[in-house]
Amino acid sequence: MSTPQLVVHRDKELMAQAAAARLITKIVDAQASRGSASVVLTGGRNGNGLLAALAAAPARDAIDWGRLDLWWGDERFLPEGDPERNVTQAREALLDSVPLDPKRVHAMPASDGPYGNDADAAAEAYAEELVRAAGPENHSAVPAFDVLMLGVGPDTHVASLFPELPAVRETERTVVGVHGAPKPPPTRITLTLPAIRSAREVWLLAAGEDKANAVAMALSGAGEIQAPAAGAQGRSRTLWLLDQTAAAQLPRSLYPPASP
Repeated sequence: MSTPQLVVHRDKELMAQAAAARLITKIVDAQASRGSASVVLTGGRNGNGLLAALAAAPARDAIDWGRLDLWWGDERFLPEGDPERNVTQAREALLDSVPLDPKRVHAMPASDGPYGNDADAAAEAYAEELVRAAGPENHSAVPAFDVLMLGVGPDTHVASLFPELPAVRETERTVVGVHGAPKPPPTRITLTLPAIRSAREVWLLAAGEDKANAVAMALSGAGEIQAPAAGAQGRSRTLWLLDQTAAAQLPRSLYPPASP
């Protein structure tokens, strides 16, 4: 696994714009080298802020949207179209305004979908969809995502992997149902750490003073069971994208001066 790299921006708006520009470059490079790209989206204010910045970026047209696969790191197990679902928010922020191939937008199942209110069955179905998308060159049960993005919660959770809960302890399954999550809604679907670590690059997004303690804990050597963000690492790169308030409790020796 890769050693974390930090990029600290002046504020959350600059962080979102710079992350969007970085993502455009990564997608375009992947499409140029392999013909397509695969990205895992994250919800929350920072994930949606990045998507909104991408929607507003003139360079977004450099992406061949029809050759982009989109996945999700987790989902709130709610009915289709619910405003709290990550896919609903992503569609509003970006997806409905770009020419994606609908067959390549891999939303996690909803609670009124074919699996009803069985989050575990829905998680298993998503795991099977990942298997089908993984080529033999991946040697894995999931595709080799080019970029997998994660928001970092104030309690250090990433995706719907919360400290001490069973999902963060999973070592074999790639997708699991989450029951009794400490923030609403209590029922969710999430990628596990083994799936997250299959990505070429993992980007962790954190902005705001309410994230400062979580960032410091995750980067100070805490274990992944107590601080799930500490266990989120990419195969070739692990990138923490922060604003200055989220980085406030880190030693300055860990990162260079704020980047634009």
